[in-house]
Amino acid sequence: MKIERFLEDYRALKPTRYTYAEIKKITDNFKEKLGQGGYGTVYKGKFANDVHIAAKILNNVKGNGDDFINEVETIGRIHHVNVVRLVGYCADGFKRALVYEYLPNDSLEKFISSNQEKCSLGWERLQGIALGIAKGIEYLHQGCDQRILHFDIKPHNILLDHNFNPKISDFGLAKLCSKEQSAVSMTAARGTVGYIAPEVFSRNFGNVSYKSDVYSFGMLLLEMVGGRKNTYVTTQNTSEVYFPEWIYDRLNHEQGIVVEEDGDAKIVKRITIVGLWCI
Repeated sequence: MKIERFLEDYRALKPTRYTYAEIKKITDNFKEKLGQGGYGTVYKGKFANDVHIAAKILNNVKGNGDDFINEVETIGRIHHVNVVRLVGYCADGFKRALVYEYLPNDSLEKFISSNQEKCSLGWERLQGIALGIAKGIEYLHQGCDQRILHFDIKPHNILLDHNFNPKISDFGLAKLCSKEQSAVSMTAARGTVGYIAPEVFSRNFGNVSYKSDVYSFGMLLLEMVGGRKNTYVTTQNTSEVYFPEWIYDRLNHEQGIVVEEDGDAKIVKRITIVGLWCI
């Protein structure tokens, strides 16, 4: 019946709660590992209808489970083409898991860490990825009932689908606030070194706000251009230690940036300028 099909589809839009036994079944007893980190381990899984998913099995949960609550509360109720979709979750005793749509092309970090991988994407596509990330951040800041501050924008947390459309992931550090709120209170710094805005480290630099995500996005863009981690500096020359300055100098002297065509040079310059504006 048409109405029943509609209600079934409508119900599927909201994250489903799974038992741990169901998670084990979906992942074929955790057969295929996709990745691992401090947060836990991600496994590939498949529903009965052949739809693939990624199940993040959280490590032994300490504290009051703020990260888990943050993730479910924020992305569990929003939908955007540039934000990863939370399909379901598991809170079965002390066992917790998050189930996401499966994105086959890994993270942006893989493609910008070397010139060879970057060339395989091409600057036109990298520009499209940058634009998609910006649209996702704008949606989080302006398109929801409450503003969502991510606080951990970085290449590792940008996942790519089969068409290389970027999707912002990992909302464990996210914070909700009203759009009228010009500043948010924080008890401690959150994020990843190299992408954290100065004001998140110290209030001497100003108030923490949605602009902290913009700073992180700027550092991500500069890393796309630079082709290396923004925290990795081998030189003894202290003038090159500050990553944005290193990027600026390299571009000015046309060093270290792989550009195949004239049109690519314009894209590189555009990405760099926007990145510098953001910080």
